[in-house]
Formats: sequence, structure tokens, C-alpha cells
Amino acid sequence: MCRYWYQIKCLVSRCGRCTMTYAESAICAPCCLYNFTKRGELEAVRCDTKSEILKRGCPVSMIIDPDSTLHKIRDKPLSVGKTPVQIQPQEIRLELRPGQPYTFDFTFKRADGYPVDLYYLMDLSYSMNDDLKNVKNLGIGLLNSLKRITGYARIGFGSFVDKTLLPFTDTNEEKLQKPCPREETECEPAFGYKHVLSLTDDGKNFEEMVSQQRISGNLDTPEGSLDAIMQAVTCVNKIGWGNSTRLLVLATDAGFHMAGDGKLAGILEPNQEACQLDDKNMYIKSNLWDYPSVGQIARKLEEQNIQPIFAVTETVADVYRELSKLIPKSEVGVLSNDSSNVVNLIVEAYNVSKLSSNIIVTHDNLPEDIAVTYKDCGGQKEHSDKGTCNNVNIGKEVTFSVTVKALKCIDEKTFNIGPLGFNEKLTVRVKTRCECECDNELNDKHKHCNKQGSVVCGTCSCNSGFLGQRCECSLGQKDEAALKAQCRKDNSTECEGRGDCECGVCKCHLTEAGNSYYGPHCECDDEHCEKYQNKLCGGNGDCKCGECKCKDGFEGAACHCKKSKDGCITTSGSECHGRGKCMCNQCICERGYKGPKCGSCPSCSLPCQKSCIECLGFGSGPFQKNCTGSCVNISHTIEEKLPKSDCRVKDHEGCWMSFTMTEQDGFDKYNVKILKTRECPEGPNVAAIVGGSLAGVALIGLLILLLIKALIYVKDLKEWKRFEKEQQRRKWADGENPLFQKATTTVANPTFTGDS
Repeated sequence: MCRYWYQIKCLVSRCGRCTMTYAESAICAPCCLYNFTKRGELEAVRCDTKSEILKRGCPVSMIIDPDSTLHKIRDKPLSVGKTPVQIQPQEIRLELRPGQPYTFDFTFKRADGYPVDLYYLMDLSYSMNDDLKNVKNLGIGLLNSLKRITGYARIGFGSFVDKTLLPFTDTNEEKLQKPCPREETECEPAFGYKHVLSLTDDGKNFEEMVSQQRISGNLDTPEGSLDAIMQAVTCVNKIGWGNSTRLLVLATDAGFHMAGDGKLAGILEPNQEACQLDDKNMYIKSNLWDYPSVGQIARKLEEQNIQPIFAVTETVADVYRELSKLIPKSEVGVLSNDSSNVVNLIVEAYNVSKLSSNIIVTHDNLPEDIAVTYKDCGGQKEHSDKGTCNNVNIGKEVTFSVTVKALKCIDEKTFNIGPLGFNEKLTVRVKTRCECECDNELNDKHKHCNKQGSVVCGTCSCNSGFLGQRCECSLGQKDEAALKAQCRKDNSTECEGRGDCECGVCKCHLTEAGNSYYGPHCECDDEHCEKYQNKLCGGNGDCKCGECKCKDGFEGAACHCKKSKDGCITTSGSECHGRGKCMCNQCICERGYKGPKCGSCPSCSLPCQKSCIECLGFGSGPFQKNCTGSCVNISHTIEEKLPKSDCRVKDHEGCWMSFTMTEQDGFDKYNVKILKTRECPEGPNVAAIVGGSLAGVALIGLLILLLIKALIYVKDLKEWKRFEKEQQRRKWADGENPLFQKATTTVANPTFTGDS
């Protein structure tokens, strides 16, 4: 039950009550004295600031105000040797009061000879051909160089190229088997990532395994570097990472593909950050999973305490320097064209750079509702995510201040704090002090509880079948839920939160002023009414159950004005035009009416209803049998002329009725002036319709005849023109009819010469 006290915040204004919250519960202290609360008084008064509790008469010995504490579970001293201890303490338990921060020291000392695991991850695309020849002979030299620094070291090897899909690799079957140029005799088939040698301290074995590697190739310039790093980091057992300083050397002369590039090859599934090596140590999800993002790589490196060294050529050094800014505890070194300087590069990166000299302390798996901050080893700056100490040499001891705060009551939670790049971690177990710590007598028949319950933190915890502040109510045959339901108004809070439900009846608490709440559900008090000029009910009335009961001559929600209607009377003598109430000499308008006296309604429109107008003005329509009863709110006059017409509507005969409407005092009351004459449509002219129809028929017949005549004329004209053309083409013969005999006979004189 006392968990409640530690999950509260004491209000600043004298802390008269306590309300549920967490952030500032450390300022509150409960009193465990039996008779601290009066009968009917809210048990929340037990909780207040320590000074207020003392003022109320609670003895110091009965005030529960514990501090946060630290208990060291494992606290081995810092040491060197085969299994060095570099952090102190190693495991602690914090018992925290919610909202109260606790600060402790975390010490780190970098041990001399701490073992190093180095995994060499090499790009085997064709442009790295000459580099591979040098790497084949560096095993013993690299191992000896590391041993001179740390005393014990192991090295391993892995290689990578890229995904074997277009556009990253030529997918022609012949090219997949031999992606190198034709003149290259030894060539490895295209692959994504291959683990070659687990971490070992045998330099010769390293050289033998690496010497068996052959160069490979791909199409585009960027490589699958991030794919290879993810597998080298997640395959902890395959690689053989130990309890040591873990280094991952990435050797390449090209940039890298990242998350999203896989879509170019139709790969949509994101990288799952899991080890996926088959029996031959080949990455089997290379063509199924997308490349990992830089954020995924940074997170997994931090989780496994692996520090990357990017050994790259000058052409891509700037790219990897930008990448290094996103990955804590990483370093970039520039390779020579043939990687001949790789050993010196690695030794320099480890010995001189931030990999070993800069110590970053941070946490992992931080539970919700726990906050952690750090102060750097100099104690100057405070950070919420990490503490940093630069230029830490071997054997130098540095101390970080770590502050832990529980934001609310929680069950026991665990998280780790430690330096990046080292496997040693401080285990922090956090538990909140939210249980009752009152030294009450363990007796379920305590006399303070009418021998029907036990005392917990000064309050009664009743036995089954009893309830009440002192367990004075016996349920008998009644159901506890049914009794408590009687204390709720409209299913609201029990006794409105202002009293205790005892045997189905609300026993009301006292108000802040010392008076009592009242009403069947303690819903009433006489202290919370409206004020005017900082006076309850303006000093002109009494507060009764939250409402002001004004004295004669006063009115208003706060009885703040004298009764008067002078400002509400219209010229017609009505009050607010009958559309509101006069309160404090001002009209409180209703139904959208506005103005000082509710004279207008900007949002209202005239109801131009035709039924009453037709009935009143012309004695027809649906209301003609009960016109007076149906149109009781409308007075009317019949006019010969109207200067203007507000409404123009049709009656049931189709005639137009015109009228004006003037609003009267009150709601929906009008004076109507109706135009005497209606505009009715005239009947049809039968003679004109018949004559027009006959004329139309005659005209149509004439037009048809003219059309036929025109068609005949056009046809004859065409025939005539055709006849003329045939006449022009006709040719008559010049020969004579042999049967034809002329009527005269001509005889020639043979002797006639023609001479006269």
C-alpha cells in the first residue's frame, strides 16, 4: 500500500493534498503514525513535505524519508596479468528513490599486455591484385608487431567482392566463373563475402591460408564492404572473437554500397543483422538481403566492442574519413598502392590514434524510466549518452562520475556500463524504494482497525468481509462492489473523491478551509463558487453547493450586479424583444439573436411559407379549414400595392403571391402585408393554336411540293445537259445512197472542147 506514497508529488501550495505522479516524489515523506488522520479525513494528508508533516504533529521517528543507496556486489581491484581487471566496480545494486538521482564513481585502468584480436577483411576485386601478393606474406610480421605491443595477439582473415547480380557483377555464366580479364590465369568465381581463417596466434597458418586465395572481380566500382563487415561482426563464434581488444581491418581501394542500393538488383528485403554463413563459410544471403546501413554497422560494432580500421588508398580516403565520423572508435589509414605499409599502418592506428588512447564510457540496453548521465574524467562536462577521457596511456587510471535516476517506481531492472572497445562491463541492477518501510506490528487483528485488519504504513488493511477507514463496516450478505456503487454518482469517482465509502454511505472529508463536504455523494461544498472582486459571490450572496444564492436586489453568477431592467426595455415596452433574458441590466440573447436588446438575427432568414399566406390572404390552400389555429403567430393585412416584396411564392394553383414580413417581439412572430392580386398564368388561345396548326400544315405541304418541283427540275436539267453533250459528239457520214436516182440526166458531148 505504501507504494502509493512513493508514487506521488506533493503540491507546492502547503502540500495540502498529494496527487499521483512520479517526477518529484523524492520531496514527499509519509507519516506512519496510527492516529495521524482524523476520522473521515483523507488518508492522503499523511503524505507531505517533511517540514509540513512535522508541523502536523508526526514524530520524526514515524516519518519515512529514506535515501537512495548503493551496494557493491563485485568489486575486484584493478589488476594486470593473464586475466586483467580494467574496470571497478564490476557489479552493483542501486536502491533508488524515484526522482532522486544517485552518483557513483566508475574507474578504468588500461592494462599493459591486454590481448588483441585482429580480423583482416580484404577486398579481392581485380584492382587489389598486387595488394593480395603482399598480404600473403604479412602474417608473421603483423602478429609479431601486435605481440610487441600487447603481449598476446591473434589474427584472422576474410575476403569480399560484391553481390553476384546485375548491375554489380556480370551475370553471364562464363563471367561468373571467371570475372577477371582473359589474361589472368588464376581467378576466383564471383562471390559476396567469404570467411577464410578464424582468429589464431599461428602466423604461418595465416600465411598458408591467405596464400591460397585468388583474386576475383565485379562490374561497378563500389564494393560490398558493409555486407562483409556485418557478417564479420555478427558471426562471433565463426570468427572466434575473444575477451580482448577487438580490431577489424578493412582493406580496399574502392567505396562501398549501402542500404537501398540493392533495389538496383531487385533486392527489397532489408538487412537482418544476422550471421548467415554456410558450411563453406560463404555468405548465403548476399543476393537476398540488401546492404546494411551505416547506422546498422555502427550499432553492431558498438554492441560487439569491435573497433574498425579502414586501410584504404588515397583515392577513397576522404570517403572513409567521413564514414569514420559516424562510427565511434574507428580510424582511417592510407595504404600504399600495393599495401606494403599495412603492418605499420595497423600498428600506428592502434598505438597512436584514438583507438587506444581515447576512452569512451557508455551504457547499453538502458531500461525505460531510468536516466543516466556522465561526467568526463575531468569532471567538467556532463553528457546524457557517454563520458569521454582523452590521451589515456597504458597504466593510467581514470574515473568517471555516473549519475542514475529512476523516474518512477519500477521492478528490478539491469543494464551495463563500460568502455567502448573493451569486453569488461559494469552490471548495474536498479530497484526502487517504493515498498512500505514503516515498522508496524504484524497483526491482522490490530485494535487500531477494530480487530478486523492489520496496519500498513499507519493505515488499515482490512480483512476479508470488512472495509472502512478503521475496518468498521461489515459486509455481511452484501457485495462489496454493490456497496461501493451506492457511493458513486452516475458511475463517477467514489464519493466524488471527497470522502470515504463506509457501508454504502459517503463519509465526507473536510475542505481546505476546515469545513465539510456534504451531499449524498459529497458533491457539494460552500467554498467553490464564482468570485467577483476576489470575493466569494461578490459579497452579495451565499455559496451553496457550488452556486451563488444572491441576496435580494442582486443577481448574476457571482451576485455581482444589482437587479435592473432599464437597459433591457425596448421602445415597444418588451424586455429584450422577448428573445432573451435580462441579467445585470443587459440582455442575454438566445437562438442566435444579437444586439443590445436582441433586435436582430444575422444568421436567420425569413420563413416565406406559402400555406399561411394562401390561407390568410386568399382563403385557399391546405390550412383554409383551420386558418386561425394554424397561423396563430402571424398577423396580416391585405394591400393594394407593396413598395417592395420580401417573399414571392407560388400557391397550389400555380399563382404567384407577393408579400412582406416584419418580425414582431418574441420568437417566430410576424406581421405580414399581402398583395391583393396574384399573378396567375392565362389559359391557352384555342383559335390561335388551331389556326397556327393549319397554317403550319399548309406551309409544310407547300415546302414539300416546292422541294419535289426542285428535285424534278434538277433532274430534267441534268438530262438536257447530257443530251446536248451527246449532240455535240455526233458525226454524220458524207457518202451517198447508192439506191438514190437523181431526177435529171446529164450527157457529155465528146467532141466538145470548150472552145468557143
